[in-house]
Amino acid sequence: MAEPFLIGDAMTGGYGRGADILHGCTISVDEGKIAVIVGPNGAGKSTAMKAVFGMLNLREGAVRIAGKDITHLSPQDRVAEGMAFVPQTSNIFTSMTVEENLEMGAFLRRDDITATMEQVYELFPILRDKRRQAAGELSGGQRQQVAVGRALMTQPKVLMLDEPTAGVSPIVMDELFDRIIEVARAGITILMVEQNARQALEIADTGYVLVQGRNAYTGTGAELMADDEVRRTFLGG
Repeated sequence: MAEPFLIGDAMTGGYGRGADILHGCTISVDEGKIAVIVGPNGAGKSTAMKAVFGMLNLREGAVRIAGKDITHLSPQDRVAEGMAFVPQTSNIFTSMTVEENLEMGAFLRRDDITATMEQVYELFPILRDKRRQAAGELSGGQRQQVAVGRALMTQPKVLMLDEPTAGVSPIVMDELFDRIIEVARAGITILMVEQNARQALEIADTGYVLVQGRNAYTGTGAELMADDEVRRTFLGG
């Protein structure tokens, strides 16, 4: 059986010299699919994603993309390998226009970015309308669209999203999830941490429930939604 396109395999580690937050945690996602990490506050969800992106040192375990071991690469070098990461906060340049933010996303590229910019505007039409406006003047949902759009400007193979719907209205959340599905359909692999567990599992090909930095439950989104224990403990019944 072929290995998943992206895998953080049996990861153990934490920040600096502090205690380990992850304990043998494995997170993987197949090419062009959506994997979602859910769990209670303090479960290590964002830490697991940051470990995959190289933002903390692993004491044990490995990270591989397309079969290549990238465990010891810096986050910047992982971007060059095709990874893009959208943090939960401070993810846009507020004083720059929307279009300038998107251009900043393409800083590593040396080719013509016009076609990619057009793809972002087709995915998020409101950004075309507001492309000359300072990103800091936008609503929370529109800022998230800028952040995702900027990440897409790198033409990533893997898009990693940390709490993309935090602080947005239910309507905006549904719209963002719809756009995330479109990105995956275009062949981009999605790894996402999400507090809105029920809604996230509805769009997930694979779901991971973490508890105290360990894998507690793993399955398809539908399987986890149908699991009585998962529903009762993590999805509010």
